[in-house]
Order: sequence, then C-alpha cells, then structure tokens
Amino acid sequence: MTEETENLVLELLRRTRASQERMEQDIADLKPRMSSVEAMLGQQQIQLAALNGRMDRFDERLGRIERRLDLVNV
Repeated sequence: MTEETENLVLELLRRTRASQERMEQDIADLKPRMSSVEAMLGQQQIQLAALNGRMDRFDERLGRIERRLDLVNV
C-alpha cells in the first residue's frame, strides 16, 4: 500500500472509532432515561389497577342500592 492509501485507511478508522464512541455515549445516556420511563409506566399500571378496584367496589355498592330501592328487575 502506498502511504496515501494507508493514511486514508487510518483516517477512516479514526472517524469510525469516534462515531462509535459517540454512539456508545448516547446509549449510556439513554439507559437511565429508559429505566425511568419503565418505572413510571409500572407506577401508572399500579395506579390503574387501584382505580379499577375502586370502580368495582362502586359498582357493587350501586348494585346493592338499586336492589334495595327496587330500581332494577332481579
């Protein structure tokens, strides 16, 4: 190989390495953010389950009230 070709290959390798290092840093920055998003989604699922439980209890209470007041056909 000529010296010019070797320099070109070395320059391309340096650029590739720099690009790879930037991508590695970006990925390292994204990991904690992704963990935070996952944690928030988990908390929302827990809150949704709690709300569904409350709605079920309201439905049971409303059914008892309707039966007691003879508002529904049994």
